[in-house]
Amino acid sequence: MELSAKLSAMSEDEQFKLLASDGMLVKRPLLVTENAVCTGFKEGAWKAVLLKNP
Repeated sequence: MELSAKLSAMSEDEQFKLLASDGMLVKRPLLVTENAVCTGFKEGAWKAVLLKNP
């Protein structure tokens, strides 16, 4: 796919569409809020963060 060469020329919207089209491109889920960052998917941690940040 040569993504490293293509990414800089893609708009942010195009990058999001590409990520949405192929789940294998996303190595690790990332949740970013004003007060927390969660890496990986640990359901309890995500619930705790999301319940504090509706």
